[in-house]
Amino acid sequence: MIAALFEQLSLFRQPAAPQAESPRQRHVLLGARAVVYTLKQARRRRLTMTIDERGLNVGAPLRISQAEVENFIRGHAGWVLKKLDEYAGSNARRHLSVRDGTHLPLLGAAVAVRIVPGANRIRWHEDALELQARADADCELLARRALQRRALALFGERVDYYAGRLGVAPPRLGLSNARTRWGSCSSKTGIRLGWRLIHLPLPLIDYVVAHELAHLIEMNHGERFWAVVESIYPDWRSARRELKLRAAELPII
Repeated sequence: MIAALFEQLSLFRQPAAPQAESPRQRHVLLGARAVVYTLKQARRRRLTMTIDERGLNVGAPLRISQAEVENFIRGHAGWVLKKLDEYAGSNARRHLSVRDGTHLPLLGAAVAVRIVPGANRIRWHEDALELQARADADCELLARRALQRRALALFGERVDYYAGRLGVAPPRLGLSNARTRWGSCSSKTGIRLGWRLIHLPLPLIDYVVAHELAHLIEMNHGERFWAVVESIYPDWRSARRELKLRAAELPII
């Protein structure tokens, strides 16, 4: 009787709303070439494609077949292959292998990497980064960690300084791994800055900090926003131009 009651009740339950699916990698044949792509399904009306340094990314509605997704990609095969090749060539030139003697850009200058035996620890010297690495260590990962720690400490100092100039409380600060977006700002979660800014000269870092802090007052890019930026960073125009030029030169580690 109880089991029958549960069966009856289940008939009246509302079907669960479709949930966004986590990104997953698949591949599709474009001619004789197998192309890996990342598929992310969510509440959306149409298929979209983007290509960046990570490869091909496809956004799709929740209820769609893989055949439809692959037909969509094949319909743009020429564009996809051309862009993937462009990024592959660009990234190959920018990829920086971390070895003993490698020079890493830091604040617009360069520091040498010294790799010595150790327990995967990091030590900064005045003109060098020492990676005390185990035999099986991922030296690129160690270098990224070192740069990220340096970035977080420095960015925190600059946020405190420009927040003081702006007359606001320093917001919570976090780092972003993004390569195409320097920073973001939210009144709830604070500021996130791309850690790769640590490669660039301090004035450019200061511009990004001032830019994001200004969003605490003006959440837009209108005239009043730029007036706020100018009040704490007058040379923002030239900094913005230089930042656009430097972006394509940063190494990939």
